[in-house]
Amino acid sequence: MNITTEQLFDQARTQNGFTAEPVPEATLRQLYDMMKWGPTSANCSPARIVFVTTPEAKEKLLAGVSRGNFEKTRAAPVTAIVGMDMAFYEKLPQLFPHADAKAWFVGNQAMIDATALRNSSLQGAYFIIAARALGLDCGAMSGFDAAKVDAAFWAGTTVKTNFIVNLGHGDASKLFGRSPRLTFEEACQVV
Repeated sequence: MNITTEQLFDQARTQNGFTAEPVPEATLRQLYDMMKWGPTSANCSPARIVFVTTPEAKEKLLAGVSRGNFEKTRAAPVTAIVGMDMAFYEKLPQLFPHADAKAWFVGNQAMIDATALRNSSLQGAYFIIAARALGLDCGAMSGFDAAKVDAAFWAGTTVKTNFIVNLGHGDASKLFGRSPRLTFEEACQVV
């Protein structure tokens, strides 16, 4: 696999529309198997993902998506719900066996919340980069009703939705003009 920075960053765009070309389950498995190696604190790996692919599951998801994101989510062959397991620390004996890392979190809800959000967001970013590396286009979104999505897809679990990502092959005719970014001087300091 010959991956370029153009594919990952320079030419990659947030997609607002998708073609009907399907995304095979084998590609979704490959995507996860790539992104799971991205680092998280104490290897906590709180991200959990639901790949929404069937018409029935898509209808459940669309009930919680904002009007501005409805059509592009409906058209995407796959929508990934990137969740965060709020009981991620239960897996730490398996994932971080060289210390009693689970004890760092038990009873410390503020630390659980911050760690789950921070690290599932990191994993979501790795997810997008892995998808782009596999030739998929992405449209990450936060325009949805988290309570509705949680009830539809995570009910009875310790997982909450962080954000959603449409996946597939982008429809270039639906792209907006490229938005500007802050310069190094505007966003960075060297101290």
